[in-house]
Amino acid sequence: MLAYLTLILLCQLAGELVAGALSLPVPGPVLGMVLLFVLLMLRGKIPQGLDQTANGLLQSMSLLFVPAGTGVMLHFKLLGEALLPLGLALVFSTLATIVVTARLMQWLSKEPQDE
Repeated sequence: MLAYLTLILLCQLAGELVAGALSLPVPGPVLGMVLLFVLLMLRGKIPQGLDQTANGLLQSMSLLFVPAGTGVMLHFKLLGEALLPLGLALVFSTLATIVVTARLMQWLSKEPQDE
């Protein structure tokens, strides 16, 4: 389990290093997740130990949100001051996501045309 946890953290570190070195607008952990995905695709299967480690992390995920929630509470006044722009951004981004997802599903579910 420790080896697989180390693998996950090394992928995250590699993602952070790549994102920082190339000044990419993508968070390092996202790049690390893509790297781990590529490694697993090359391997062809998910090792049982990695599956157990990932499930253990997922079961404890609510604990990982405590620092973020604390940060939100510390800056609650700032959030209140920017309530209108944040609310509008949330509503419009949600609507845009729904529209893009619906269009993509329509496009992907089309049956191929016979020529």
